[in-house]
Amino acid sequence: MPEYQNLFTRVQVRGPTPYPGVPLPRGDVPREGGSRNVTLFGYFGDAQVGPIYLGQLGILSIFFGFIAFEIIGLNMLASVNWDLGQFIRQLFWLALEPPPAHYGLRMPPLREGGWWLVAGFFLTLSILLWWARTYRRARQLGMGTHVAWAFMAAIWLYLVLGFIRPILMGSWSEAVPFGIFPHLDWTAAFSIRYGNLFYNPFHALSIVFLYGSTLLFAMHAATILALGRYGGEREIELVLDRGTAAERGGLFWRWTMGFNASFESIHRWAWWFAVLCPITGGIGILLTGTVVDNWYLWAVDRHFAPSYPALWAPVADPAALQGAPR
Repeated sequence: MPEYQNLFTRVQVRGPTPYPGVPLPRGDVPREGGSRNVTLFGYFGDAQVGPIYLGQLGILSIFFGFIAFEIIGLNMLASVNWDLGQFIRQLFWLALEPPPAHYGLRMPPLREGGWWLVAGFFLTLSILLWWARTYRRARQLGMGTHVAWAFMAAIWLYLVLGFIRPILMGSWSEAVPFGIFPHLDWTAAFSIRYGNLFYNPFHALSIVFLYGSTLLFAMHAATILALGRYGGEREIELVLDRGTAAERGGLFWRWTMGFNASFESIHRWAWWFAVLCPITGGIGILLTGTVVDNWYLWAVDRHFAPSYPALWAPVADPAALQGAPR
C-alpha cells in the first residue's frame, strides 16, 4: 500500500533553491541573509534555516533585552564577589531582588533594588517591542493575529506579577525577583503568606486550562502523527478536500469518545485553553492581597474548604518564657 512520504516518515523535502518566502508588501524592508538546509533539523521539521527577518522592532527588542540580561547577570556576578566559578556553581540560586518594602513605589538606590527596576524596565520594553513585531509580521503577511494575542496573554501574567499588582499594593517589594530558584521560593512564600493559593478559584481554573491544553495538544498531535502516512499534516488541503486522513481521524475520535472536533475547531479549542491559562492565573494573582488576604479563610466562609477544629493548645514561644537565655 503506497504511503505519503513526509518530514515525519522517511523523506526530507528539499527544493533546488531555498524558498525565500512570500513577497513582502511595498515599502517593507527586504529579507537579508542566506539560508541553508540542516539535516538534523529535517528530522524534526523543515530542514531549511533562514532567511531570518528582524526589522527595526526586532533589532530594538533584542537590544533592550540584552541590556536587561546584562544588568541581571552582572548583579548576580557581583553578589559572589565577581568569582566566575562561584557564579556558575550558584547560578540557580542567585537573584536580583526588588527594592525593600520601605521604599514603596519610589526609586531606590541602585544597590538596594534600583537595578531591579532598571532591568525590569528594559525587559518589559523588549517584550512589548517583540509583541509589536509579532503583530506587524502577521498583518503584513496577511495572517490572522492569533499568535500575537496568545503572546499578550502571557505578557498579561508577566505584567501582573511585576508591575500591576505591585502598584496596587503600593510597593515594588511585592514583585517577583529575577532568578531561577528565588523565583520558585517567592511563589511558595506567596502562597503561604496568603493562605494557600490552592483555594484561589482562579488559580484552580488556570490549572484546569494548563492540564486541559496539554491534553488537547497531545491528542491533536498524536492524531496528526498517526495520520502522517496518509498526508494528515496537510490539514488545509484536507479541510477543503476531505481525504482518507481526515476521515480516519474523525472516525477514530467518533468511535473512541462519540464526538470529534474538526481540523479547524481543534486548534480553536487548544488556543483558548492555552490562552486562558495565564489569563485566569493573572486574575488570581491580581486578587491576592488586594481583594482577598487569606484564600483559606475565604474558602471556609464559602464552604469551599473544611474548617479544622483547634485540637491542640497554643504553643508558647520558648524565647518569651521567664528565665530563657537571651
